[in-house]
Amino acid sequence: MSVLVPAGGAHGAQGPRPDTSRPVYAYENAIRESVWVDTGLDGDGDGRTDRVAADVIRPREAERHGRKVPVIMDASPYYSCCGRGNESQKKTYDANGDPVGFPLFYDNYFVPRGYAFVAVDLAGTNRSDGCVDVGGPSDVLSAKAVVDWLNGRAPAYTTRTGTTRARAHWSTGATGMIGKSWDGTVANGVAATGVEGLKTIVPIGAISSWYDYYFSQGAPLYGTGPDRLSHHVGSPDARARCQAVQRRLVEGAPRSGDLTPLWDARDYVPDASRVRASVLAVHGLQDLNVRTGHLGRWWRALAAHGVERKIWLSRTGHVDPFDFRRAAWVRTLHRWFDHYLLGYDNGVEREPMADIERAPDRWTTDRAWPPAGTATTTLRPAPGPAPGVGALGLLPAPAGATETFTDDPSLGELDWAARIDAPTGAKAGFATRPLSRDLRLAGSATVTVTATPTTDSAHLTAVLVDLGPAVIRDYAAPGEGITTLDERTCWGASTPGDSACFKETEAKTADVGFTVVSRGWADLGTWADPRRGRPLTPGEPHTITLDLHATDHVVPAGHRLALIVAGTDEDLVEAPPSTPTLTLDLARTHARVPVVGGPLAYALATFPRPRADARAPLAAGDAPRPPRAQPPTPGAAR
Repeated sequence: MSVLVPAGGAHGAQGPRPDTSRPVYAYENAIRESVWVDTGLDGDGDGRTDRVAADVIRPREAERHGRKVPVIMDASPYYSCCGRGNESQKKTYDANGDPVGFPLFYDNYFVPRGYAFVAVDLAGTNRSDGCVDVGGPSDVLSAKAVVDWLNGRAPAYTTRTGTTRARAHWSTGATGMIGKSWDGTVANGVAATGVEGLKTIVPIGAISSWYDYYFSQGAPLYGTGPDRLSHHVGSPDARARCQAVQRRLVEGAPRSGDLTPLWDARDYVPDASRVRASVLAVHGLQDLNVRTGHLGRWWRALAAHGVERKIWLSRTGHVDPFDFRRAAWVRTLHRWFDHYLLGYDNGVEREPMADIERAPDRWTTDRAWPPAGTATTTLRPAPGPAPGVGALGLLPAPAGATETFTDDPSLGELDWAARIDAPTGAKAGFATRPLSRDLRLAGSATVTVTATPTTDSAHLTAVLVDLGPAVIRDYAAPGEGITTLDERTCWGASTPGDSACFKETEAKTADVGFTVVSRGWADLGTWADPRRGRPLTPGEPHTITLDLHATDHVVPAGHRLALIVAGTDEDLVEAPPSTPTLTLDLARTHARVPVVGGPLAYALATFPRPRADARAPLAAGDAPRPPRAQPPTPGAAR
């Protein structure tokens, strides 16, 4: 049981203030209540404004002594359909409909420390009115309305249809939004409105542009659109009343991959200048669901506008840090919220900006990210000893040099990398010599390709690969780099209806012969207009720049760095209507890669080693590789 401190304050009446907030409020006595916040929208067209359900848990003793508390908020579409966290926890209610169980550990840990936790059902989900519009105004403004209510600017009611007002008289207004995937995406979107009172956000594996979730420069990534996801998470009654919204999602998101106004309304990056909140961003470098391209664009925009920020980059897939670095994460989050919501001067904002996982459970830090001295380095492909087996360096290829490959939709990045030194007809591969020293890449790369197709449609993939043995988190396996154990550890206080104890995890690893560092895809038909694809002219060269996903990776001495250009990346991008053969003009093809230390560091790393110290390159077909990742299914954004 928590112990209530004297009336002098939540942090004690005598002595110096502690470095962090303490568990001084009784969790079992906490006030648990539901309110319905009026969003001012009528998404379902029923003639009345929508109300979204916000389930609140807050310390009773703070109320008794007239002390206001800040809020940690997780706005989610998943509270009833799918659950949150590694154990897929859902909200639970008693016979009167009052909240009993809140998913995740935020309530158990932070309510005793003087916070309220608010779990919001996005419009159209669980107990909320309205319709799910997959990252659009309904999603974002339904969550923003709750921040406004916490700051006295929006009305709320004690029931879904009643007239009795509920006021957040107990709130300081200071709000921090947190969440993984769609939840973190909503946090990004709300922050981009510039809403007053939102002090910080913690987006975990979050989307910054919904177009980039479904497409990559015109190339479709999944066989379904946002209407399917909306149907998946929507409450049963919302599915019946939201057919018009569903139609708009279908009509506004054509599978052609064209950038439409629907997608513009779901891109938060252009509004990064409006962000007032600090940002603690977390992402898995091998997240093939919400890829790191989302993080890269959002991070650059935040940096351009001077937003206070910190970043964690893991070697997992789509995994919450509570499940890959639990103790350090709880400690960091505690200090982060204490600083930005309670006003503690604990120095968290002055600590190194970046925590990077280098190998399973081995972490390093950087004062800034990308680190100081990182500079774009232009790497150029050159022909090699056999077709499809080329070199990668700083010097341009001679005029007229080409490589040719034929798209094979049954192959992907793992197949190409495993046969980097083999003259295969499905890819063009270019590799450095074995490095004489470590080479670190940090940030987002681009690959510019000039390609001549034989058909009127073509998709392109560009991949950066570390060629050499390593032990990695097995991001392609179930768990995406973690194994869930039977043992539980407890993080906060519990009640019979809401346990603070969660299953522990450990790293799931794999021995591999190469590691995919970064990837990117595009429809070559968008070469002239990134907003709209068009048929290609067979036999004519077309130039396009592919954006690769953000990364932070050290290629060790003795390994090689490779660039692969190919067609359809199996399971990750859909095949074009035709099966093209493409000829690359190597003199007009290059990669711009963020190298720590810039071109000089690259030149020193690729300077020839003494022969006795050189390591033999991987033989074609000899490289062990991770299992092939399965494409995410609709709803897997959670």
